[in-house]
Formats: sequence, structure tokens, C-alpha cells
Amino acid sequence: MSAPRADDGFVTVAIVALLMVLLSVAGLVATLGAVAVTRHRAAAAADLSALAAARHAFEGSAASCRAAKRVAQAQGASLQTCRLEGLEAVIEVTVRPPGTLAALGSARAVSRAGPAR
Repeated sequence: MSAPRADDGFVTVAIVALLMVLLSVAGLVATLGAVAVTRHRAAAAADLSALAAARHAFEGSAASCRAAKRVAQAQGASLQTCRLEGLEAVIEVTVRPPGTLAALGSARAVSRAGPAR
């Protein structure tokens, strides 16, 4: 048998290190993707809630905000503010990301809807 060389096992260590780097990058990409999806969900919920509120604008602020809240909750969002400016509804919603990402905070979106001018 020959004496062990100083670089025996280097390839194993290098492959394990490379695998750890690749897994870290994959985790970061997955996290960024989940954050982007949450932001888009918030924007969609705000848009739909604003449309629902604008549809009920003639019935008054209370009816408009009830409709907006119903739609926001159906979309998994929380209605933060709801107000009518004439016949235009201005809505703000928040959506919490799933799982441990909720510790990062909520995604916030504001939308406005009303009759065409």
C-alpha cells in the first residue's frame, strides 16, 4: 500500500461544499418567489375589493366597505382602510405570507376603482 496523500478526500469536501451552496441558492430563490406571489395576491385582493366597493358606492360608505371586506377576506387578505371619494373607492389590504415567511411582515397593496370618466 502506498502512503496517503495530502489531497485525499478533497473532492468529497468540495462536492459537499458545492451542494450546500446550491441548496442555499435554491432556498433563497424559493423565498423570493413566495414573497413575490404574496405581493401579487395583495394587489389582486385590493383590486377586486375596490371594484366590489365601487359597485356599491351608490348605497353609501358602509355598504361599500362591507362588500370590500367580504371580497378581501375571500381572497385571504385583511382590509386595512376603505373610503369613498365621491363614487371612487380607495382600498388598502394586507396579505401575510405563508409559514415562517410571515415573520417578515405583510404585503400591502392599495387600489382605487370607480366609474370611468
